[in-house]
Amino acid sequence: LFNLYIILLKNIIIFIQHLQNALVRIENKTYGICRVTGKLIPKERLRAVPHATLTVEAKEQMNK
Repeated sequence: LFNLYIILLKNIIIFIQHLQNALVRIENKTYGICRVTGKLIPKERLRAVPHATLTVEAKEQMNK
């Protein structure tokens, strides 16, 4: 059970770091821009994954 809490805590910390990075991108006016293609990330994706840095297409290409 303790190990489960450690894993959960690590995941929460990573998620918070992603959100902090997204706030920096908002300040830098680069939020919502794919870091691979330079295209705008659709609002639907950003609503689902607020810390997204890639379009779905770019992410799929990277996973190949």
